[in-house]
Amino acid sequence: MRKLSIIVLLFSVFFQEDVYAQSKKVTISGYVKDASSGESLPSASVGIVELQKGVNSNGYGFFSISIPQGKYTLKVSYLGFETQLLELDATADKKVTIEMLPKTAVKKEIVIKDKRRDENVKSTEMGMHQLSMENVKKLPVIMGEVDVLKSLQLLPGVSSAGEGQSGFYVRGGGPDQNLILLDDAVVYNTGHLFGFFSVFNGDAIKNVTLIKGAAPANYGGRLSSVVDISMKEGNNKKYQVEGGIGLIASRLSIQGPLLKNKASFMISARRTYIDALIKPFVKKNSAFNGSGYYFYDLNAKMNYLISKKDRLYLSAYLGKDVFTFKNKERTFGVKVPWGNKTATLRWNHEFNNKLFMNTTLLYNDYNFTFEGDQQDFNIKLFSGIKDWSGKFDVDYFSKFNHNFKFGGIYTYHTFTPSTVSGTVDSVELTPDNTYRKYAHEAGIYLLDEFDLGKRLKFNIGVRYTRFWQVGPYKRYTYDINGKKADSVTYGDGEVAKSYGGFEPRFNVRFTLDETSSLKASVAKTYQYLHLVTNNGSTLPTDIWSPSTYFVKPQMAWQYSIGYFKNFFDNKVETSVELYYKDMRNLLEYREGYTPSSLRDIDYDFVFGKGYAYGAEFFINKTKGKWTGWLAYTLAWTYRDFKDLNMGERYLAKYDQRHNISFTNTYEINKKWTASMVFVYGSGNRISLPTELYTVDNTLLQNYDKLNNYRLPSYHRLDLAAIYTPKPNTTKKWKGSWTFSIYNVYNRANPYLLYLDMQGGLGSGVELKVKQVSIFPILPSITYNFKFN
Repeated sequence: MRKLSIIVLLFSVFFQEDVYAQSKKVTISGYVKDASSGESLPSASVGIVELQKGVNSNGYGFFSISIPQGKYTLKVSYLGFETQLLELDATADKKVTIEMLPKTAVKKEIVIKDKRRDENVKSTEMGMHQLSMENVKKLPVIMGEVDVLKSLQLLPGVSSAGEGQSGFYVRGGGPDQNLILLDDAVVYNTGHLFGFFSVFNGDAIKNVTLIKGAAPANYGGRLSSVVDISMKEGNNKKYQVEGGIGLIASRLSIQGPLLKNKASFMISARRTYIDALIKPFVKKNSAFNGSGYYFYDLNAKMNYLISKKDRLYLSAYLGKDVFTFKNKERTFGVKVPWGNKTATLRWNHEFNNKLFMNTTLLYNDYNFTFEGDQQDFNIKLFSGIKDWSGKFDVDYFSKFNHNFKFGGIYTYHTFTPSTVSGTVDSVELTPDNTYRKYAHEAGIYLLDEFDLGKRLKFNIGVRYTRFWQVGPYKRYTYDINGKKADSVTYGDGEVAKSYGGFEPRFNVRFTLDETSSLKASVAKTYQYLHLVTNNGSTLPTDIWSPSTYFVKPQMAWQYSIGYFKNFFDNKVETSVELYYKDMRNLLEYREGYTPSSLRDIDYDFVFGKGYAYGAEFFINKTKGKWTGWLAYTLAWTYRDFKDLNMGERYLAKYDQRHNISFTNTYEINKKWTASMVFVYGSGNRISLPTELYTVDNTLLQNYDKLNNYRLPSYHRLDLAAIYTPKPNTTKKWKGSWTFSIYNVYNRANPYLLYLDMQGGLGSGVELKVKQVSIFPILPSITYNFKFN
């Protein structure tokens, strides 16, 4: 009874303060939208100039800000759009729709003060970057394929997984520690062509946000970063067709209103024609006839305005790679298909001018299949992961200077780590090797962003997560010979093991003056899903595996501090960030591990700790004919496993001491725009044998330490030029040409290293480390078009 009285008292104080504030203040609320398409603009900066107070619009463009009665100037800004200044006579609650003009569509008669927003200094976020797709499309790329993930690799604290790879590491974490979302759906495999291109079609994407510091409490499930990607909603004012024709792939997007200003759609497709290009050069009687490779993507989205306070969104993604190889002389064939499917259904509801809710249903499915056959023998390997999820998020913009966000999420996981089947003649091989696993994952969160005086601003939150491994599941114990000795069986839905814990998040900003600030952040995160890589395998056997009876969730504490400074009327943003990350329960394969489908993979893991720390320097010019950034990262990354490297601490394979990237885009005139990218990075670390020895005339290799060799440094220069023949044309058809050169000075960057053994047991064996490079200088040309 006493606890109930305290709760009632707290709510009474809260309610009375809100009522008191209501008598003194008015609320300005509404939506921020793209004037050219009617699409919402998330995370737009909305502020009151005279009060130096502001908020950001939520993920659907909604904002609400409460101010004392009076006359004010409302300032709204968004990356890639012109800043809007509106005069307000705030005598009562008011709802407004702010339509922002893209910088390429500004008319002279519209009075706009062209000023870059100062979120770099004023916000609480650290390690957060938003990329404009218009800027991404101007950068040089491999074979003309725009790639948002490769663009993220140019930012401080982010390093490439390898030559030409779209995979990336953030602040010393592994590739599985990046939460990659497409319209809130998790994307487990982000690569096409074995990782050389990402699965994200630039024509279908509206905006990209990277968070590599202390992510707000509404994000969870990964230790290192969040990449939040939103698809275009569809132009609700006019029909539009755009696309491009490149050397290896083409793309086409169509969008427009289903009901003008009420419902719209977007559909975008991309496909390679590598198989079609190669086919004429392979004779029909060739032993390799029928070999080939292709990938495709399909993005679709629609939205419907049910009422002034309700809107529905439905979006989906389907992507697939298919690699085939045939050798008729040896009657041998291989087929390797893999791909992602995602679907998102969202309902927005605005309760009042301060309370907004979004409810989401999600589905995602990733699977990998390997099929091989030779004469009468056939083998099939399958692995995958499937999720069903539901979540809700509520934004409450209070009248007393606190912006709350709370919500929850539930996911049901189905894991198929590895399944092997086959046939020999008429005999079907179905070994007992299906170690399918099931799990529930849930989380709730609460965060509060508020100002404390004019200098201090906080974003404080907490997240509580829970994970249950459930049946059907059979847990085995093994004898010293590796044979099954006993087992414990769990029935459908029976809990085999559960984990959980609180994840506090803390961000603070202290304003030094109008152009500079100090920021600090602390975050704790849990990760219940794991992707462990086996470098020794020749097949893509990287498998997603859940936390189980034997496998604990990964956990990390991350600490950051930074100094942020803008120059020249916010035209140049600069920052210096220092970070330290302490990671526990990390996974690796045990020493001597060999992939096998006849044993649960949980028994082949070893567990340890990880540490990462470094400094990130960033200079970003955001306005003018010349734009671009310079990023430098100095970093160290260690691993500490008692069952690896004789228990000694070692440098992780992600350890990259120096990383520099320089991007530059220059608008020469209305017809020509030029861009360049230069990158330099210390080589990643790998393990190579240090000596050879023989046992019974068998030559064996000996490794003294893990990751004992650093690859040669990586560096590359790329150039691009965009030519628009008729930039001022009033015709509906508009076209442009993109000319790009990848690796201009033909640097032979290492893709992999191998040992070349020369000589024999009698005469002596000499070891030489040799390098394989796969990307020489690569010119490309792409024709882009748009039809309104």
